[in-house]
Amino acid sequence: MTTKTIEVVVSPDGGITIDAAGFRGADCEKATAFLEKALGVVNDRTRKPDYYRREALRREQRIGS
Repeated sequence: MTTKTIEVVVSPDGGITIDAAGFRGADCEKATAFLEKALGVVNDRTRKPDYYRREALRREQRIGS
């Protein structure tokens, strides 16, 4: 299991960057939503390759019982 982290960087000019690592799909946006709401308007959003990966779906079929 990958460690999930959220890193918030404040630059000297006051710009803020939020980086979510270890999340898949839209979970990163869900995890950082409270920060975006608290900090104000989002000027730019870059989605990493993990955003487009989906959790593995496991299907089982049982025959007879």
